[in-house]
Amino acid sequence: MKREEYDKKYAEMQHRLMLLQTSYGSQGLRGIVVLEGWDAAGKGGLIRRLAWTMDPRTLRVYPIGAPDQHEKQEHWLQRFWTRMPRAGEIAVFDRSWYGRVLVERVEGLADEKAWKRAYREIKEFEAQLLAEDFRLVKLFLDITPETQLQRFKSRLENPEKRWKLTDDDIRNRHRWGDYEDAYHDMLEKTSIPHAKWNKIDANDKRGARIEALDTLHRGLARGVNLAFPEPSARAVDYLTKKGKD
Repeated sequence: MKREEYDKKYAEMQHRLMLLQTSYGSQGLRGIVVLEGWDAAGKGGLIRRLAWTMDPRTLRVYPIGAPDQHEKQEHWLQRFWTRMPRAGEIAVFDRSWYGRVLVERVEGLADEKAWKRAYREIKEFEAQLLAEDFRLVKLFLDITPETQLQRFKSRLENPEKRWKLTDDDIRNRHRWGDYEDAYHDMLEKTSIPHAKWNKIDANDKRGARIEALDTLHRGLARGVNLAFPEPSARAVDYLTKKGKD
């Protein structure tokens, strides 16, 4: 996607997302965005553009890593329950409960019985969220090994971005096939009504960002009145009278 086209579409998306967030605040709605994908697929860039667009007071971003010592003593889903958005909020999960069937599966951090059971537990968890009227959008950012390698090299050459490169990035790349199998099973086994996976071709950053923003907007806007809320009758009456004094 060329820069001019991208800038135009991004400006349109900014307006739509701002209106969506206003509607969530005025109607007390709760939205969840789940981001999964390959290293260097663009999750961070997408989150930054959401944060630049939306009011930070009701946008929550959770980068999910390994559970801490306290969380390890609880049911593995407990730490996600405590991060669910309140009324009027939208929560974005950079990685998520799907780590159970991805990194924990591939790296042997959960035994086979546990991660296989997690597919059912995840679907039940998300079904409960939907039953409580949360809106849930799940995005998987997909790239090729060639694109990932090129982006890693680009980071290495850029002093402002090379800090992003870690030993885990290289180790995970060497296990591409294992993660590919895990992603395939995740996409196949954990799509439920109103919480299906949206697979985004992220090899083109600009096109992927627009598609991802549009997809999450459509998912979060499902069944939502997007008209600007009216001011209170008392405020209108008071200000109208004052204007005539």
